[in-house]
Order: sequence, then C-alpha cells, then structure tokens
Amino acid sequence: MRILLMGNPNVGKSVVFSRLTGTSVVVSNYPGTTVEFTKGTAKIGKKRVDVIDVPGTYTLEPTSRAEEVAVEMLEDGDVVINIVDATNLERNLYLTLQLLEKKVPVIVALNLSDEAKHKGITIDVKKLEKLLNVPVVPTVATTGEGIKKLVSRLSKAKAHAYKHTDEQRWEKIGKIIGDVQTVVHRHHTFRETLADATVKPITGIPVAIGIIALMFIVIIFIGEGLIAIFFDPAFEAYEPIAMKMSEALGSGGFLHNILIGNLINGGIEFTQSMGLLTTGIFVPFAMVLPYIFAFYLVLGFLEDSGYLPRLGVLADNGMHRVGMHGLGIVPMLLGLGCNVPGVLSSRILETRRQRFIALTLMGIAVPCMAQLAIIVGLVGPYGVGSLAIVFATLFVVWVVIGLLLNKVLAGESPEMFTEIPPYRMPYWRATLKKLWMRIRHFLTTAIPFVLLGVLLVNILYTLGIIDFIGDIASPVVVGLLGLPPAAAGALIIGLLRKDVAVGMLIPLGLSMQQLVVAAVVLAMYFPCVATFAVFIRELGIKDTVKSTLIMIVMAMLVGTILRFVLGG
Repeated sequence: MRILLMGNPNVGKSVVFSRLTGTSVVVSNYPGTTVEFTKGTAKIGKKRVDVIDVPGTYTLEPTSRAEEVAVEMLEDGDVVINIVDATNLERNLYLTLQLLEKKVPVIVALNLSDEAKHKGITIDVKKLEKLLNVPVVPTVATTGEGIKKLVSRLSKAKAHAYKHTDEQRWEKIGKIIGDVQTVVHRHHTFRETLADATVKPITGIPVAIGIIALMFIVIIFIGEGLIAIFFDPAFEAYEPIAMKMSEALGSGGFLHNILIGNLINGGIEFTQSMGLLTTGIFVPFAMVLPYIFAFYLVLGFLEDSGYLPRLGVLADNGMHRVGMHGLGIVPMLLGLGCNVPGVLSSRILETRRQRFIALTLMGIAVPCMAQLAIIVGLVGPYGVGSLAIVFATLFVVWVVIGLLLNKVLAGESPEMFTEIPPYRMPYWRATLKKLWMRIRHFLTTAIPFVLLGVLLVNILYTLGIIDFIGDIASPVVVGLLGLPPAAAGALIIGLLRKDVAVGMLIPLGLSMQQLVVAAVVLAMYFPCVATFAVFIRELGIKDTVKSTLIMIVMAMLVGTILRFVLGG
C-alpha cells in the first residue's frame, strides 16, 4: 500500500510525515529529474505501508517541474492524505477538489487547526466532511493532535470522479466557505505582531540582519564547543595510536606517506601530515562536521519556525536585481551548508534563466560550510579584518556577477508566489530527523571525496606531478596571483574537494595577503566534483560549461586584482 501526502507548500506535510513514519527514511530524486521526494514506512494496523511526502503543489495543472512530479506520483498512489491549511481553507480547497476528480481514495487532514482558532476562524468539520463526501480530520501535527484519528480513518478514504470546470470549482469553493467557515474579529497575538513586523522592510530588514548574524554566532559557538568537548580530546587520544602505526610502517616510505603522511618535527600534525589516517579523518570530522551539524540545526529551526518564507519576501526586490525572485535566497542559504542540496533546491525557481543565475552565483561566491570552516581556521588567526576581506570580496562578486547576468541574459524573472505560514514552534522530532538526513548525506558523500583527495595529493606529490604542474602554471599562480608554485596543487585538488584544497595551503607558509587571495580564488574558480555533477543534471552540459567558464575567468581576474590591491 502506498500513501501519498499531498498539499500546498507550507501546510505541515513534513511534520505529518514525521508523525507517521519512523527513522527509516530516504530522500530520492524522482526518476529522470532532480526533484526530491521523501519516503518512509508506517505501521497501519498490522501492516507496514509506504508513506511518501510528495513535493508541494497548488494545482494538478503544473507550472513547474516539482508540480509535474506531484501529478505523476499521483498515478501510483493507493490513498491520498490531502493536508489542508485550516487558516487558509479557500486557497487549499482548490487542490482538494482537483484530487476528488481523480480515481484515488482521499482523506483530508485539516492541519493547523490550533492556528485557525487563534485567528478567530471556526470550521464546521462535520458539514465540511458532508460537502466534500470524504473523511475530514482536524490535526495539529506539531503536537500530534488528531494524527491517531487520521490513521484510524484511513480505511474510510473515498474515491470520486467528479468533473468540474475551473469556474465551477471556484463556485463550489465559495459555497463551501460560506457554509462551513466563520471568522470573528480578535486582537493580534504577540506572534502575529512579530510575523507582521518581520515582513515589513523598515522593521524586517534589521531583524533579518540580526537573525543572520545570530545564526552564525550560534553556529560558531556550537561548532567550537563540540570541537573542544569531543573532537580535540578524541584526536589527542588517537595521536599515540597513529604514532605507533607510523613506527610499524617504518616512519617513512610510500605506504607510510599514503596512510600517515609526513612527520612534522618527528610527530604527527593532523592539519599538515596529509595521510589518510591523519589529515584524511581529521579534516572532515574534527574541522568540518561540528560546523555542519551546527549549521543544519540552526537552518532546520529557521525552516520549521516559518521564518524562511519571510526572508524570501524581504529579499524579493534585491533578488530581482540579480535575476531571481525572493525565494532565490533559499538555494544560497542551503548552499552555505553544502552546494549539492543548494543546487537541487533551485527547482523552486520557475525558469531556466533563474536557475542558471542562481547556480552560477552559488558556485562562484557561496562557499560550503566545510570550506568556510577551513577558511576561518586558516585566515582567522590574522584577525577579523582578514576574514572580512575574504567574505566582502565574495559578496561584491556575487552582486556584480548577478547584475551582469541579469542584464545580458535574455528573459525575465517572474514574480514570487508563496504562502507565508504563521510562526510556530518547530516539531523537534521532524527537525532532528531532517538534521540526521543532512548529516548522513555529508558523511556518505563528502568523506569519501576527502579521503580520495588526500590519497590523490600524496600520489601526485610522490610522482612529482604537482611540481610539474606548478612549473607549467607558474605564470598564472605566481605571476598573476602572487602565490608559490606549490599552490597549483591546491587548485588541482579543489576540483575534488575545496576544503582539502584550502587545507593544503597550511604547510606553504603563506603571508596573510597570499592566504586571502588563495582562499578567494579557491572559493570562486570551480565547484567541487559532486556539485559539478549535479550542475550537469540540473543545467545540462552546455550551460554548465558556460557557468564554469564564468567562474574560472572571474576567479583569475578577482584574484589578480586582490593580489595587487593587498600588495602581495
């Protein structure tokens, strides 16, 4: 049996999904697309059934690829749980009526019932059930209220095959609203007043700046706390073990270089030794994972509390100037965690032009959290001013390239159509499940590439290939960027993993100016191989090549300008 959760965006589908399913949840791309859906299992009676969180859609007459996938998935569903926002019944019922026109059993979950009461909205559930002729169950997914009853009534789901014109649907919706819904005047609560304030530019922009600043303060606090409490002691305890392995391998030779790496002053330096069992595990676990964890924890809170759509509204005017509408801010934020989900989330943008601009800007000026952690660790000791130069440069590049692409690319940016949900406390089980899924993605995709990058570094150094490439690239690396020839190795490894590439700069003894130039160039010049692969799937080879050429040219240009401005 296959149960589909269907509804408009921001109606609480993911929370209902978390209430129904356990921990065995997978995220997959729909065949032939980059549109993700989430699948899990639930125990209904004595049976295990599949539960699928279908991409949110306003209509079964699709206007985007995500909505097309929702329609295609409907063909394979046995039962549809239609999640309806009780605070916006009129808009939600359009999809409900369309679902009732299909030959699939439907049951309606009238979610956010508590929010409706807070807004003075009363819905006659029995009358609504009679008018729709399918079961209707009020739910509050964040607290679990109504979920048990929803499951118990699944067997009562009904299939119809009504036929309506668009005009007839809206006429019926108007009649239903008039019969079942009453609204009484009431004063705004604090949360509603706050919700209004955070979408008005005069108050919302300062709040947004404060929230983003607080977000990174919390990320650094949590990340550094995890490192100090767990990871530093763990690697201090591991160091003697690694030294014994080094001695067993003869303290040198090819195999020792691959597994342990170079001994620094007779000992292991986890950031510089560059062995699979030293730097290869230290970088992803002790330097990156704590910040990845902190970032996705904070991002999940912002998503599930209802703030991100408001940030999109605030950013709308500015984002239009760089060729996107306000929801283009979402791929940028996700890209700060990892560029791969950032690329995939660009499907919320309706046109290919918008997606090309979003992906190019992300690839050129939005370093992932793994890379950010290494940059902060490398450049941070030279002071906040040095880090400010790196991030200010990337921001200016993001704006300038966005303005240029918006000017030269044909087409236009459509307006943003999105619903703004009320503020609510996140359902922590759903937030933590999402956090685990994202951490698991990092562990299964990033770490193999880190290990492969470290292995490749050692092999290339052993064979003298990096020195050879350094000589060839010397006119660019030395002449334009002002870096030593050995920095060419970092550019090579940057194709695989940028965090490893930035880490390769540590033993080169670079000055502050050189570190800033190298960090900016590595952030801009090429996406890592995992991101590059998703670029191809999302944009196609032709547009991916165009985007990559923009990155390479701009990285060399900006790096050269920065070198001379800083006097490197």
